[in-house]
Amino acid sequence: MTNNVTIPEKLLPEDGRFGSGPSKIRHDQISELSGDWKTILGTSHRQAPVKRVVASIKEGLRELFGIPDGYEIALGNGGSTAFWDMACACLINRKAAFGVYGSFTRKFADCAANAPFLDQPVIFDSPLGTYALPQPTEGVDAYCWAHNETSTGVNAPVRRIAGPQVAPEGIPDSALTIVDGTSAAGAIEVDISQTDVYYFSPQKAFGAEGGIWFAILSPAAIERANQIEQAAKLEGAQRWVPSFLSLTKALDNARKDQTLNTPSVGNFILIDNQIRWLNENGGLAWSTARCSKSASIVYDWAERVPFAQPFVKDPESRSHSVATIDMDEMVSVDQVLGILRQNGIVDVSGYRGLHRNQLRIGVFPSVEPRDVEALLNCVDYVVAHM
Repeated sequence: MTNNVTIPEKLLPEDGRFGSGPSKIRHDQISELSGDWKTILGTSHRQAPVKRVVASIKEGLRELFGIPDGYEIALGNGGSTAFWDMACACLINRKAAFGVYGSFTRKFADCAANAPFLDQPVIFDSPLGTYALPQPTEGVDAYCWAHNETSTGVNAPVRRIAGPQVAPEGIPDSALTIVDGTSAAGAIEVDISQTDVYYFSPQKAFGAEGGIWFAILSPAAIERANQIEQAAKLEGAQRWVPSFLSLTKALDNARKDQTLNTPSVGNFILIDNQIRWLNENGGLAWSTARCSKSASIVYDWAERVPFAQPFVKDPESRSHSVATIDMDEMVSVDQVLGILRQNGIVDVSGYRGLHRNQLRIGVFPSVEPRDVEALLNCVDYVVAHM
């Protein structure tokens, strides 16, 4: 077998980026960033020019998701990883239940398990390649899972969990539904009214850099955070809410179109351009259809060729933003990836924690479906010529 394979230029995609995060950034986003280099970049994030961009992002997200009345958008630095700690500090009162079916759902559950002021979480575990939603559980005040598990390419339903309610220490008695939308938001349809918290970072469908989180919050979630943070200030309280992890402070700043501490202003420009592009093309319905088309191209190919198959067996559970494909053991994915990268095609490796002979292909809205077809033609060529 050889790594010296040159793919004919006519087979190559126009753009060889298929990452599952960071994902492809469109040329128009970079052009806008370049155009604003002197008027916004390098200026205060608390002044009107930058605050107008943040206001535009919030307005665009409200349009894109059809956010219900009473819901608000909060944002802050640190990405979804930071938001897991914030949720443990400010949204889970005593005990949470988690659907765990991949690396990122497990990491959030681990945050709750390690929080000294929370009871041990209830875990509903599922084998990789499937999903498990948390089930109604006595004493649980927050139900948590991921809309799309980025590590495995599994898509899960988003719907409220009906079950036993709790009313500890004056905290609102409706259990919150907290959904990680990081690799689904902007690419897969969602009914925000079925959630209390739908949070995500922008390095996937929003074609931007990481390091920031957004959360769409219901009135119940806002009230929960207010109650918990007020209780944490009382003398003798067991819970400490650091300023950086205060959801109420993040929301207060978001209402002023800013963040608690200094953000990446350039990232706001990338995000705003992408959201406008999505809405101008038809919003979430258009984006969902585009991503579904690209995902179908991948899954149809995997079921057709003899050396590949979809990792997620249930077609209804297959992600339409991150497609995972198992390769035959006779085909070395590492070798395929090396040849693809030599030919300008990057970031189609499987998630490192799964340790599988696998491709993982980001098919977010910025990726052209015709480039997905070209990618698969290139994989065919590489496998035939290794």
